[in-house]
Amino acid sequence: MSTPLLASPGDLTEVQRIVRGAGTSFYRGMRILPRDRRAAMYAIYAFCRLVDDIADEPAPVESKRCRLDGWRTRIDALEQADTPAAGADGDASAPAVARVLHRAQQRFGLRRADFHAVIDGMQTDAETVVVAPALDALDLYCDQVASAVGRLSVRAFGDASPAADEVAHHLGRALQLTNILRDLAEDAARGRLYLPREWLTGAGVELDARAALANPRLAEVCETVADAAREHFGRATAAMARCDPQAMRPARLMAATYAAVLGRLERRGWRRVGEGVSVPAWQKLAIAMRFGLRLA
Repeated sequence: MSTPLLASPGDLTEVQRIVRGAGTSFYRGMRILPRDRRAAMYAIYAFCRLVDDIADEPAPVESKRCRLDGWRTRIDALEQADTPAAGADGDASAPAVARVLHRAQQRFGLRRADFHAVIDGMQTDAETVVVAPALDALDLYCDQVASAVGRLSVRAFGDASPAADEVAHHLGRALQLTNILRDLAEDAARGRLYLPREWLTGAGVELDARAALANPRLAEVCETVADAAREHFGRATAAMARCDPQAMRPARLMAATYAAVLGRLERRGWRRVGEGVSVPAWQKLAIAMRFGLRLA
């Protein structure tokens, strides 16, 4: 029997509470993994959820910086022999998450730089109202908030090869570009626009969130972003063929789920971006069955 990953059952309960509270299918989807790897993924997700909440909360920027720095301190302590300290920023859930990440880092080789990249991406959102970033800035942001998470995840899945990092690189970008297209109206309501400046300018679309959504030529930009996401999905799939097949099952599940979201966005069209899309239950079930996910 393997050594238990978790510092205590109470830590697992707290981590699971955060994951379940996010209201996504992630909690159920990660049941495809063995116990210890599943616990590591829950902790990675909980970490991402907590730092994302810091970026989005209605608080002064200095307060957000302090709390994000608290997470940088915890991450720096993961490679030490002792359990990381609680930190001084008052985040009640952070110690439990940090203790599980500590064990996960020791067992699965999670890299400090990838955690820091996620925090850096969240600091961008905390400090800046992002409007029409340049292509290279958008690519960096996608790497920080999505591909870095992928690099942590593939190690938890069980593959630390260069090909697995390539999967993380492309799948992270595919997922984030899909998120950007899905959340156009929600982001615009907050004054944000994550579509690239060069493509907006080339199509004659205003570099303003609300004005851009009213411009009929926005559809051209969205189609270009969707094409880029499709290309990344394809390159991720090609890289998966060079990885451990068992370790890539969760990555394939995520790719199939997000590709279904992108397909529904494309069928809805880009002139009704205020109309949300979702993958219906029957399609989720079909995807789950394809990857042997137990739903009970």
